Amino acid sequence: MVQTIIEQIGDQIGVTTHKASQAASAIGDALEDGVMAARSAAKHASRVASELKRDTKKRIQGHPFEIVAATFAAGITTGVAIGWLIRRRNS
Repeated sequence: MVQTIIEQIGDQIGVTTHKASQAASAIGDALEDGVMAARSAAKHASRVASELKRDTKKRIQGHPFEIVAATFAAGITTGVAIGWLIRRRNS
């Protein structure tokens, strides 16, 4: 009887150890997949940023006066909006 209980405990420990090993393996695989996905996303973002930088540089070189005018207009608009908000807040 005691031998049977000890055998059952041993079997249960073996099963539990196997399940724990499987869980650890699954967690490791999930972490590895996450790291690979993050690296892939970072590479993609880097490529997109490089393309955006190159396109912006081409646009600025191709239309410098339009860019200056648009920047000036954006600055004036921002200044007017800030002034309007300050005036509204103080009233």
